[in-house]
Amino acid sequence: MSGDMDKPLISHRLPDSNSGLAEVPPEAPRVGILGSGDFARSLATRLVASGFSVVVGSRNPKRTAGLFPSAVHVTFQAEAVSSPEIIFVAVFRQHYSSLCVLSDQLAGKILVDVSNPTEQEHLQHHQSNAEYLASLFPTCTVVKAFNVISAWTLQAGPRDGNRQVPICSNQLEAKRTVSELVHAMGFSPVDMGSLVSAREVEAMPLRLLPGWKVPTLLALGLFICFYIYNFVRDVLQPYLQEGKSKFYKLPVSVVNTTLPCVAYVLLSLVYLPGVLAAALQLRRGTKYRRFPDWLDHWLQHRKQIGLLSFFCAALHAVYSFCLPLRRAYRYDLVNQAVKQVLANKSYLWMEEEVWRLEIYLSLGILALGTLSLLAVTSLPSIANSLNWREFSFVQSTLGFVALVLSTLHTLTYGWARAFQESSYKFYLPPTFTLTLLLPCAIILARGLLLLPCCSRRLARIRRGWEKAGATRFPLPEDHSFAQKTSHV
Repeated sequence: MSGDMDKPLISHRLPDSNSGLAEVPPEAPRVGILGSGDFARSLATRLVASGFSVVVGSRNPKRTAGLFPSAVHVTFQAEAVSSPEIIFVAVFRQHYSSLCVLSDQLAGKILVDVSNPTEQEHLQHHQSNAEYLASLFPTCTVVKAFNVISAWTLQAGPRDGNRQVPICSNQLEAKRTVSELVHAMGFSPVDMGSLVSAREVEAMPLRLLPGWKVPTLLALGLFICFYIYNFVRDVLQPYLQEGKSKFYKLPVSVVNTTLPCVAYVLLSLVYLPGVLAAALQLRRGTKYRRFPDWLDHWLQHRKQIGLLSFFCAALHAVYSFCLPLRRAYRYDLVNQAVKQVLANKSYLWMEEEVWRLEIYLSLGILALGTLSLLAVTSLPSIANSLNWREFSFVQSTLGFVALVLSTLHTLTYGWARAFQESSYKFYLPPTFTLTLLLPCAIILARGLLLLPCCSRRLARIRRGWEKAGATRFPLPEDHSFAQKTSHV
């Protein structure tokens, strides 16, 4: 057991490593690393695999040398920073001050800060780690980079993680040098500007799915609202008015009734902002005016809302398959058989119900299949293989087809029950009637936009046409200057 605990967290060999890590050409560019933790080991391994000569500075080189590939030279910190022009600082912020004894050897060199603060440290310090390092070593050029790349991505290669590496520094030449190194390692550098941006770069790893916060809260809020509504109709009403205890429906049946409602409304919310944007462009007569901020943010979150819709629809399919496995379903089936025997009915067949359920299930399968195609094409690896016309066709045209199929699926589920008095429990309408309002309005609006009078005008606007007075430019106060201005 103790032997396993002594092993490093990150292996010192790449998954696809070979004997090439054992030797580095003598003319290879030399890079230094200060630190011997997991990230430093993965960084050294990736640098060696990319053709660099790596020297690592450690406080105890004899103890840590065995954790690095044999091509990496592990020595004391003072010796490690003597020859390389690029030094990776892979230590925590609180240990920066211990490197001040090396300030003379580090003068004029490029220091690449790869550290990340904790969330508490980020709120506590108004100065980023990179800016703090630059204040301690004013004779060096500090570059912030590689802090968003994990040790595993460095070790396994960019194919198993994000390829983008944000870079910021106050010196353009230093950013160019580090960008070339990033390219050589198989990553893509992203220029984030001066070192002032380091605080924003350091905040990136602290954010947990920032683009999913609003869509997730929206889906959760819809689920809670529909769940409470279905609970009142399907559980509370029979208990209060008929004395029947149907609380066993809460874990599966009520959830299964709620999930399609959430999926259906979320899918509608994916295509509603497009209709609103088209209507706004028709009203303004131009495409060169910005949408309101709320509409702009809504348009940017359509992908996440659509994926959450697919997730709820897939859960609904799984729950529906599990319904016959419940003990309550078996008891109901036996009770129905007993009632049929007592009523002396040997054959029970309702042609209308048979056709309704057949059509209902078929439309549901088609809708889920179309949603699956939309979800797959939203993945970056698939989307990058499609041109803009193909991607637009899948996400817009097939997406609208999925909304129509879902609407037909819901209509066949409700059939004539929307007009039956027994369906209005506590005077509340069936849930499916509430979910149909928004999608039907969107389908109607899309149909109106397809009319020649609207579609042709909208196509002209999106090709750059503007109606008279759609965009106003302020005239210069000096009329003599206005007369000299060309109007071509």
